[in-house]
Amino acid sequence: MQEIMKASENYSELDEYFSKSGAERIMLVCGASIEKLRINEYFETLEKRSGIKVVRFSDFQPNPRYESVVEGVRAFREHKCELIAAVGGGSALDTAKCIKLYSNMDDSSEYIKQTIIPNDVPFIAVPTTAGTGSEANHFAVIYLNGEKQSVADDSCIPSAVLFDASALRSLPVYQKKATMMDALCHAVEAYWSVNSTDESMEYSRSAIKMIIANKDRYLVNDDDGNTNMLKAANIAGKAINITRTTAGHAMCYKLTTLYGISHGHAAALCNMVLIPHMLANISKCSDMRGTEHLGEVLSGIAEALGCGMESLPQFFSGLVSELGLAAPKMKSDSDIDILKKSVDPVRLRNHPVSLSAEDIEKLYRQILMQEQ
Repeated sequence: MQEIMKASENYSELDEYFSKSGAERIMLVCGASIEKLRINEYFETLEKRSGIKVVRFSDFQPNPRYESVVEGVRAFREHKCELIAAVGGGSALDTAKCIKLYSNMDDSSEYIKQTIIPNDVPFIAVPTTAGTGSEANHFAVIYLNGEKQSVADDSCIPSAVLFDASALRSLPVYQKKATMMDALCHAVEAYWSVNSTDESMEYSRSAIKMIIANKDRYLVNDDDGNTNMLKAANIAGKAINITRTTAGHAMCYKLTTLYGISHGHAAALCNMVLIPHMLANISKCSDMRGTEHLGEVLSGIAEALGCGMESLPQFFSGLVSELGLAAPKMKSDSDIDILKKSVDPVRLRNHPVSLSAEDIEKLYRQILMQEQ
């Protein structure tokens, strides 16, 4: 059971967590952005106050490389660290997850090719964006020789999470909007996934309602709004931990790299066109539970958002428009081929409505404003 904590002014919760762990040396996985955060001073003074040595590891990129993880494992072992703390967004958390997973494995061959051996290294995450939900799921993404590698194991889920509202205050508004939409897309996709369960649907429903209820306070940096959005992203992360994502995420990754927009922005654009397509093509349902179930699911999503099923497309597109998350303009018709080829067929199998290559092309053209 993951321990959830809310940060106080002096981070006494961290003091208690570290004291209980008995760790004398901890690895802090963090990016340069931690220097802007209040929690940075806590870690800078931790050794003087408590005698706990902090080994900082920041040698990773926004899309963390396998080689960076290897360096992190080396540092973890060299300094005889006993606990991992990760402060940051998805990249910091994914790096920390893999360091934990590989910390007790054989370094004479590539970790990524070995069978993961679970370990009990304590691992606490402090997410600095309310979106990825990485702290709540057993997935991590790293890159080897430029190729995306998905790592998955239950033992990489942090044993504890600290929600620190102050960490969200310095985020650019665009990033706050995009990460919020990433969390919403996680919840929506988990809700309609063919892998959904009663438990995952309850997580999804709760996350969707919490995101909508706290959207305005979050965007103006109200502390309660920030804390609740962190909670919502965590709950949405629990949902996709069960179901995995669907077509919205399968389609969004290359949009992010090809047009230089945020991941959450791209996911929102993809789901914006998928929703009306699904409503118009319920007869192509690929969920074994049938079209009636899919209709109930879409109705449930609409209810959680606070609208009727018939107005679901307009509500979702209106939210994207309200946030100013405009679609990019297609640079060349060849972009469509690049985008189509990038779609992961495994993720498409999680989607509840069958999508052909022609459907994918049409949806991308709708996103890029080539077809209305």
